[in-house]
Amino acid sequence: MFSIGQLSKRTGVKVPTIRYYEQMGLIAAPGRTEGNQRRYGEGELEQLGFIKHARDLGFSIEAIRALIELQGHPDRSCGEANAMAQAQLEAVRGKISRLRKLESELERIVGGCDGDGPSSDCYVLASLADHGFCGGEH
Repeated sequence: MFSIGQLSKRTGVKVPTIRYYEQMGLIAAPGRTEGNQRRYGEGELEQLGFIKHARDLGFSIEAIRALIELQGHPDRSCGEANAMAQAQLEAVRGKISRLRKLESELERIVGGCDGDGPSSDCYVLASLADHGFCGGEH
């Protein structure tokens, strides 16, 4: 059995986040000692590890809830999990694409400023003040 602090150390999930996951129903409310301390077992440790890994991969709380529900029904098709992972992959690819556009635009802005003149002639400041200076949509 683990205290909430021990569970936090073992998983790398902060104590308030563990409590939040309990409130959201992602992990079951643990048993308590006579002193009213939470006590978690191996199942909760594994479940929290699952949740943390899914969150690290960017899955939403709603998607994690659906994945946990699916995990509890081993007779169901894993196609549902695959579809959720595919949707997450597409979302990540979209974010990467947007970040690459931002990177390109920031490189262009930085390249347009030598950093030596007065701020009244600063290309960075002018670019931020007027979207028309931008090289494209970002």
